[in-house]
Amino acid sequence: MQRLSEEGESRVTALAKPFRVSLPAISRHLRVLENARLIKRQRHGREQLISSDAAGLEEARKWIAQCAAGWETGFDTLDELLKTAQHITPQKGKTR
Repeated sequence: MQRLSEEGESRVTALAKPFRVSLPAISRHLRVLENARLIKRQRHGREQLISSDAAGLEEARKWIAQCAAGWETGFDTLDELLKTAQHITPQKGKTR
């Protein structure tokens, strides 16, 4: 995704080149990204050009940000719970 964002359109074979994965496997991965609306595929004859889909990426970014906010709230709550539990439960080997 980063390469597509930086370079714009790219051929499937160029995207696959740095990876030790078969071209059919790369195509399956690209199909998943396309179905998730993270990339767009255009055919020019036998050549397929792949580009990132800015609208889909923005939607994914918003969703991830919402999840991260929930995780932060959950971690803050857990941190407070653990601090409270440490004050209530005596430490091993210590007496009150």
